[in-house]
Amino acid sequence: MSQTEDQPANQDAKKADGSDLRSPVDATTRIDSGTTRREFLRQTLRGSGAVGAGLTLGASTWPAGAAEKGTPRVGRRVPFGRTGLEIPDISFGSFALEDDEDLVRYALDRGITHFDTAESYADGRSEVVLGRALEGRRHEVTLTTKYWARPEDTTERQMKKLDQSLKNLKTDYIDVYLNHAVNDVDRLSSEHWQRFVQDAKKAGKIRAIGMSGHSGRLAECLVYALDEKLVDAILVAYNFSQQPSFGQKVKRRLRDLASGFDIIATHPELPKILARAHEEGVGVMAMKTLRGARKNDMRPYEMPDRTFAQAAFRFVLADPSVDGLVVSMKSREMIDEYLEASGSGPPDDEDLALLTRYESLVAGSTCQVGCGACLGSCPSDVPIADVMRIRMYERDYALPEIAAREYAALPVDAAACLECSGAPCAQACPNGLAIAPLNRETHRRLA
Repeated sequence: MSQTEDQPANQDAKKADGSDLRSPVDATTRIDSGTTRREFLRQTLRGSGAVGAGLTLGASTWPAGAAEKGTPRVGRRVPFGRTGLEIPDISFGSFALEDDEDLVRYALDRGITHFDTAESYADGRSEVVLGRALEGRRHEVTLTTKYWARPEDTTERQMKKLDQSLKNLKTDYIDVYLNHAVNDVDRLSSEHWQRFVQDAKKAGKIRAIGMSGHSGRLAECLVYALDEKLVDAILVAYNFSQQPSFGQKVKRRLRDLASGFDIIATHPELPKILARAHEEGVGVMAMKTLRGARKNDMRPYEMPDRTFAQAAFRFVLADPSVDGLVVSMKSREMIDEYLEASGSGPPDDEDLALLTRYESLVAGSTCQVGCGACLGSCPSDVPIADVMRIRMYERDYALPEIAAREYAALPVDAAACLECSGAPCAQACPNGLAIAPLNRETHRRLA
């Protein structure tokens, strides 16, 4: 599989000491008094071939001789909240779509009929490519696009941005129009945004409105939007590790190793908010479902018909609050791999094994997007979560150009971290990230 935005340029499956991650571990292992639960998860699973009852982690557990399958296609379609739209459970994300019209058509021919973009993606090229690729087939698809509407952006300015998106996409209406990456309630309460939405709907230019978000203030913004009935749909960062069912299942499988073991919950209120949104008829779409997407790390533990990505998708799609997910697709092979999870049912123990393995590999190195625990911990106002997210684009997604553009657009970068002792934010991350050193590295690579 070629290098993509969802996999790093080069990752191996070795521990720091060079030993193989698949070496067996004594099943009598216990947590030492000086070992944190997070450290226990990392240390134990990195050395395990079998952990607890039914949780197998070695590559040898996968069934041999997978049955021949036909061309992967969308296997499930769902109503998208009260919008009146029907979407596939897995949709095409165009975050890095630069010029490949044939890839868009390939996805459509396999039943992917919902395409997600934004006026800023690929410096505006994403919308243009989608518009050309879908010309003559607009009636077969639904479209989401987004604009980063600031509180001070006038209604007229926002209408001009929408009209440009319509022109780019070669259409006269947008199915779902989102206020992009909302991290401030003021962006939703703005009278300019609310008047724009009313005018655009009345003119038939948009069918449903909403917000997207992946910031530390996501929960606050979602609750406000629901309380004020401002959204028909939401697009939120949400992955398996944030789902209560994942932590419960891991804990149950690990009960023979460590009673009292728990998964650290970041954004613990998010699942309840999504459940409320779903109950109120708001369409719920998940993004960033691969938790950093360091897929090459997982290749030694996969089989062609059982991959980490498929397991991650099954976990999210099994959540009754989630209507569907959107994920960036950069190759035909990626589309085929992802579609194997469409309509494939709930996750099983083999999926849990892959996801738990992944957690062990990324412990202490991957930010939980949307967590927000680090907010306010930097006296220099470095936006730690944004720097970590952009680091993910560069290191894990292998998108250095996009990462550099995003980093340059930050109002405050991580330059202050170069001379900082690291003490102010040292204990801010519940996942144990060494924030200052990681920020220094990111700044040196992208500044």
